[in-house]
Amino acid sequence: MTIKPLFDRVVVKAIETEEKTKGGILLLAKDQEKPQMAEVIAVGPGGYVDGKEVKMEVKVGDKVLCSKYAGSEFKVDGEEVTILRQSDILAIVD
Repeated sequence: MTIKPLFDRVVVKAIETEEKTKGGILLLAKDQEKPQMAEVIAVGPGGYVDGKEVKMEVKVGDKVLCSKYAGSEFKVDGEEVTILRQSDILAIVD
């Protein structure tokens, strides 16, 4: 299945976090923080949103930092993805 986001929406897939602390302690899934770094897998076309023109600044393959509780989570073809607005992306990581 392919996802084609609309307007200023972006589809991202979380980049897995470490399951160990720096001291070597294993963390349970419930104790791990929600990952804030993600990879962009689809980008909407931009256009006019709420009467203002939105130019898309991110592209597929970019690694980004997202707001912690931004977007809506979905399971597509067995993978967890999040669809969020471009404005919920805080930075592009080089």
